[in-house]
Amino acid sequence: MVGSDDNRTADPDTPEVETGVEQTVEPEDAVEVPLLRLAGGLPAVIETDDALAAYCAAVAAGSGPIAIDAERASGYRYSNRAYLIQVKRTGAGIGLIDPIAFDDLGPLQQAFGDTEWILHAATQDLPCLAGVGLRPPTVFDTELAGRLLNYPRVGLATLVETLLGVQMLKEHSAVDWSTRPLPDPWLEYAALDVEVLVELREILVAQLAEAGKLDWARQEFDHVRGFEPATRTDAWRRTSGMHKVRGRRSLAAVKTLWQARDALAAERDVTPGRLIPDSAIVAAASALPKDRGALMGTQGFHGRGASRYAKVWLRAIEEAQELPEDELPSRNTRNDGPPVPRAWADKDPVAARRLDAARAAIAELAEQHDLPPENLLTPDHLRRTMWTPPATREPVALLEAVIDQLSGLGSRSWQVGLTAPALTRAILDAED
Repeated sequence: MVGSDDNRTADPDTPEVETGVEQTVEPEDAVEVPLLRLAGGLPAVIETDDALAAYCAAVAAGSGPIAIDAERASGYRYSNRAYLIQVKRTGAGIGLIDPIAFDDLGPLQQAFGDTEWILHAATQDLPCLAGVGLRPPTVFDTELAGRLLNYPRVGLATLVETLLGVQMLKEHSAVDWSTRPLPDPWLEYAALDVEVLVELREILVAQLAEAGKLDWARQEFDHVRGFEPATRTDAWRRTSGMHKVRGRRSLAAVKTLWQARDALAAERDVTPGRLIPDSAIVAAASALPKDRGALMGTQGFHGRGASRYAKVWLRAIEEAQELPEDELPSRNTRNDGPPVPRAWADKDPVAARRLDAARAAIAELAEQHDLPPENLLTPDHLRRTMWTPPATREPVALLEAVIDQLSGLGSRSWQVGLTAPALTRAILDAED
């Protein structure tokens, strides 16, 4: 949850008060924003079958959409599993459910029925909720609604303060949610994430309807409902600082060290950086130490993870040293996408002109419709269409082909309808 910035400033024209204590002077027109509180108090954590059955019955008998959120232990655990699930429905109140205590949350899914879910930044929580058997029939994403309405900041706390006039504190946002038992202040923080989601949805629905964007939002929400995290190819290449490594042999050591760390982190369910940081991998891959003493003298190899698993790290380095030349990784990777935009002018000047024209057209359309350009059209879809446009240059046929290409990439129909004519013109004009 993202909190609001503290915009309070002292009046430079106010004389200092000689009390020996630093004074903060509020502007005369400053209005203190009240803190959001739990209307029904903090409920007990649901961690028994009887408590879950009782809350499921209350949810099934409730009314209106379901506000839902989940807390993970990012930065502490390897897995992306949910360690707390917060639910609220009118008539049922807030339920704080410990998913670790249950083998099956099927009764909760059944209680939800075909009711709409309200989430903030749904793509963050839907995968871990699916991991415990919870999948929504329909979704309303308050963050995405804020983006479509072109709010400059769309964190939950900011939207709540802007639209509901109450402040959400951002403390406890980075705690270890795998801790048991969870402290009451953490639980209250988590419960507040669903306290006013229903009210926030009502305001955003009205604003989307007034702006003529409600159908756009519904298409976006339906797209989000089917979100699945992308599977990264060669994830080891994202090692921070890898650009400092010289030579393919050292590059192989980055790969083997990263893979060894990842396997160990998965086995122990800890975030990889808690074993050894990326900087240690890069340093060891550059130095290629051969024994424990040299390894432990390498920059970044300190702490329990470095020492306890020294044999694992040395074996990974040895594995890289033993690789045949023809199996060493290359510096560059092949992918099915276009090159980075800065290289277009050298690789294909016509494509570079198409991209420039298309970007300008998208920016103009976004301004006309009061949208962020990236929400009007996914930048990757724009780049792919401009790098490899349809072959035909007959205007009508080209427009139809651009429509098909964007749809095939996953652009929603409202996006295609707004942008396909502009992209068609960009293709034709760049080659004129």
